[in-house]
Amino acid sequence: MSIELQNIHFSYGRVKALKGISLSIDKGATGLLGPNGAGKSTLLKIMLGFLTPDQGDGQVLGYNLRTEQQFIRRQIGYMPEDECFIPGMDAVSFTALMGELSGMPRQEAMKRAHEVLFYVGLGESRYRLTDTYSSGMKQRLKLAQALVHDPKLLFLDEPTSYLDPTGRQEILELIGEIASAKDIRVLICSHILADIEAICQQVVIINRGEVAAVGRIEDLRMVNYELYELKIKGELELLRKELEAAGCRVEENEERVVKVYTPPEFDHRQIFKAAARNRIQVRQFVRSQTSLEDLFARVVGVD
Repeated sequence: MSIELQNIHFSYGRVKALKGISLSIDKGATGLLGPNGAGKSTLLKIMLGFLTPDQGDGQVLGYNLRTEQQFIRRQIGYMPEDECFIPGMDAVSFTALMGELSGMPRQEAMKRAHEVLFYVGLGESRYRLTDTYSSGMKQRLKLAQALVHDPKLLFLDEPTSYLDPTGRQEILELIGEIASAKDIRVLICSHILADIEAICQQVVIINRGEVAAVGRIEDLRMVNYELYELKIKGELELLRKELEAAGCRVEENEERVVKVYTPPEFDHRQIFKAAARNRIQVRQFVRSQTSLEDLFARVVGVD
């Protein structure tokens, strides 16, 4: 396994950031999702060895979280969300320095820096100062410095931030290629659910310091609930109140489409009966293919 965590707890004073996280992540690309304050950043810092858990244990690439943190960091490429550049350095020098800090000899690090900058599309701009780079170029440079030492595991924190649609698609294709053709394990932390759905085979959803869902995206879509989309004429609140009392979750989007998430063993005919009791016309009724957005909303949106 690339990552194996058992009962990880961590607190900032009286604030419990992680409450018994247990995970097993192997090959391919995995998405790490959760609302702000869920504990994603704390979990990444623990796996990188920047924080020591209060309780629990684990391994990353076979190295112990508590006792072999230096070895873990040598095998991981980390693309942070925030800027990580040194003012006054050109891109190739900066990337080579990151390689040296990861343990590479200087000449090898410089050679590799040129290669990865071409790989991410910055070959023609590699001698420019990083200060002059656009936001999109800086994202590519962060990916290059994460790859320079040929890591076995990549942590990518919001990799498509600040990119235009074309640049975003190009970065996603690169990440997908890295995770498959190059046989590097990839863990992507992103709030853009479409990015996770496009390139990840499995997802880990964290909410309030706990694992809310984990598994293959296709499998999780089918777990615990079904989704129906309705168009109605009448007062939605009347229907909402009755269906939520029966254990459903009811939402309405900007297009006035009503989404009804039904619990296990729920008979969808109860939706029509509830509508009839409340003098509501159901003008459209479709069983929907659930998306990752639907899954995320289901597992973190309500208590």
